[in-house]
Amino acid sequence: MIQNPTSQQDRPLPDPALATASPQEILHHPALTRKEKIELLRSRQYDAAEIAVAEEEGMQGPENEPMRDILLALAQLEEPESDEPVAPTKQHGHS
Repeated sequence: MIQNPTSQQDRPLPDPALATASPQEILHHPALTRKEKIELLRSRQYDAAEIAVAEEEGMQGPENEPMRDILLALAQLEEPESDEPVAPTKQHGHS
């Protein structure tokens, strides 16, 4: 996914604690819009997938959030976009 200059990553977070917040804390954060929550969780999902790939290749990285927690939080926010299968990549079709 190509980021534009006004992406979530370029704006300061409304709450600095979100940098280390769990997926459930993000999901229930009152100051974030639904869109902001999805963007933040998708970013975490991508990061977790990248770390998992690096670990498979024998590289040590930072401690990884459980992908399951991220996916469960996203599932509560997202509506199914289509019935098409997800691309078979280690990043689960996200780029």
